[in-house]
Amino acid sequence: MDKLSALEWTLFVGAGMALAGMLSSLLAKRFGAPLLLVFLLIGMLAGEDGPGGLKFNDYESTYLVGSIALSVILFDGAMRTKLRLVRRALAPALVLATAGVVLTAALTGAFVHALAGVGWIQSLLLGSIVASTDAAAVMFLLRTAGLTLSPRVGATVEIESGTNDPVAVFLVILLTRLALAGEAATATVLTEIVGDFTVGAAVGVGGGLLVVQALNRLDLPAGLHPPFVTTAAVGIFGLASVWGGSGLLAAYLAGLVVGNSVVRAYPVIESFQGAATWLCQIAMFLMLGLLASPSDLVDQGLPAAAIAAFLMVAGRPLAVWLCLLPFRMPMREIAFIGWVGLRGAVSIFLAAIPTLAGLPGADDYFNVAFVVVLVSLLVQGWTVGLAGRWTGVATPATSLPVQRVEIELPGNTGRELVGYPVEPESPLARGAHLPAWAQPALVVRNGVVLNPREAGDLTSGDYVYLLAAPSRVDRLDALFAASVEDPSAARIAFGELPLVGDAPAAEVAALYGLEIVGDTPATIADVFADRYTDRARPGDRVAFGAARLIARRVEPDGRVALAGLRLPDIAQASTRPLWLQRWLQRLGLSARD
Repeated sequence: MDKLSALEWTLFVGAGMALAGMLSSLLAKRFGAPLLLVFLLIGMLAGEDGPGGLKFNDYESTYLVGSIALSVILFDGAMRTKLRLVRRALAPALVLATAGVVLTAALTGAFVHALAGVGWIQSLLLGSIVASTDAAAVMFLLRTAGLTLSPRVGATVEIESGTNDPVAVFLVILLTRLALAGEAATATVLTEIVGDFTVGAAVGVGGGLLVVQALNRLDLPAGLHPPFVTTAAVGIFGLASVWGGSGLLAAYLAGLVVGNSVVRAYPVIESFQGAATWLCQIAMFLMLGLLASPSDLVDQGLPAAAIAAFLMVAGRPLAVWLCLLPFRMPMREIAFIGWVGLRGAVSIFLAAIPTLAGLPGADDYFNVAFVVVLVSLLVQGWTVGLAGRWTGVATPATSLPVQRVEIELPGNTGRELVGYPVEPESPLARGAHLPAWAQPALVVRNGVVLNPREAGDLTSGDYVYLLAAPSRVDRLDALFAASVEDPSAARIAFGELPLVGDAPAAEVAALYGLEIVGDTPATIADVFADRYTDRARPGDRVAFGAARLIARRVEPDGRVALAGLRLPDIAQASTRPLWLQRWLQRLGLSARD
């Protein structure tokens, strides 16, 4: 009975901590605090040195829960990555996720070796533990700050973070094995690592294809599709690990296959995956917080803070610069990507591997990694929005989030039923028309259900349901999104000089004295079409001589209907504070970025 009571008490405390974490997310959103930091602190408060006084040092359980959580989180992140929309960011992101992790680990390891005088293997092991990034924290902070990243930068950050965890895991396992004297030769370990990549990739792609076939061919009862996918993600992770491969890589690739395929019940699967990911993040962060003892962190505080400082201002930025230099990305984009490399739960999770392997002094790796994550979240986490505005890669949101409801139709129709409220400040309420491929099915007006012919033109307050292909649903969001209240923010972010898409590009350049290198496209819309081969989005930017063109309004077919022209002085003023502009002018530096 005592064991039963202890188990019930554990369930009560665990549920209470999870609820506290969920409720604290409202506070974190209000003050812009990184959610990961909030969950970690709640775990630490409940731990041995906090008011909760819970003694917890079970690394095996933490590793098990962390593995399950990461498999679900990585699968969900990959499932939401649409390759057709991020093609231009795929190559730089993959370079960052591979060579970038190795360079970051090497630079940080060299600093640790010089700082503490420990061996090279131990130094590189610590550098590898903190080499991966956490994009979930970055994207959450950008949303709470009301900022939107330019598509290429946002996609680069998201894809990099989703694919760099397996590389960090490989490095940690490799160096842990090498640190255990005589356990394995270097050549043998390297061969095993190559095998991990191969098996993980094969299981991930194969498992993803099987999940797609199962969803489309099996007549599962209603409501079982979402838990089937989540369970399959964990199963793919486990199978790859059992066969000696990378479970993290397998889960990510499986999610990429499922998310970029046409599958049954995708809207409810996506919604369920989002909820499951939140629960997994809460569980993993709380356990990692419980595992940490603040009294043990104090001894490693100063060296760990020094490592975190080097990683933020030198190690990560230098590695990013070296990786992105061949892609000719603007320095402002490279600087932003280098700064937002937040360390997250994966670094703390990886720090448990040396402990499980029985490596001497393994607790030091965990304590240092924990402090590095805390410093990264405190310093970088609260400056993400500022960095985005200074570098000009993040723009203020010009519309509110769209409330969209998706309902999959039975059978293999290739259509979805999507519902939108018609907001007063949305383009549709101001006279815009629905695209031909979006077929209205019904309109709800003042509580009365009407067919589209009876309803006539849509007005503010209506709720409309439309039939559309799943691949095109996202394009409807811009029509139903309400504008922000402050139009001046949009003017600053999207250019002071509005230009219609059909305006002759050569005449605009001549009017403002802009020298265009090479052949000038016929219209402003063609300038964007040449730069963005898939489709432009609001906020996308292209160089136009010494100025910049920024997409303001984009038609459903992807063609830019309205753009803003930002001349060099205006572009400078919108991305840098006044005191910095004056300082640059005194130094005689150009205002162009």
